[in-house]
Amino acid sequence: MIAFTIPGEPQGKGRPRVGRIAGHASMFTPAKTAAYEGLIAHAAQQAMAGAAPVECACAVQVSITVSVPASWPKKKAAAALLGEVYPTTKPDTDNVVKAVFDGMNGVVWRDDVQAVDLAVKKRYGATPGVFVRVSPCAGAAA
Repeated sequence: MIAFTIPGEPQGKGRPRVGRIAGHASMFTPAKTAAYEGLIAHAAQQAMAGAAPVECACAVQVSITVSVPASWPKKKAAAALLGEVYPTTKPDTDNVVKAVFDGMNGVVWRDDVQAVDLAVKKRYGATPGVFVRVSPCAGAAA
């Protein structure tokens, strides 16, 4: 099992952009997304502690914690921290998972196609970040 936390406000994967290089169109990942995926890879490398990427099917748990907006009244902010108000704002949960999975490619696993079971939740919390737990599926062959 591998578990780690990506510190800071969660970010969704940005859409690829099209640019022209020497007259040819090419796709590139936005700089903000590339930087966040680098942060993910760094956190994952520390958790892996030099171990080789997993080769089998994996179950993944992702817990996304976002900050309570500073503009909210104290009563609403307290309710959010107690789990009575859910974060239905950006970043989209699926886009955060895409960024996390792409950041783990080549570090935790060979490729994110190995993720076959997924449990995700997004909540408000005092400390923003993304907690990730990856474990081999029971009976999965390498």
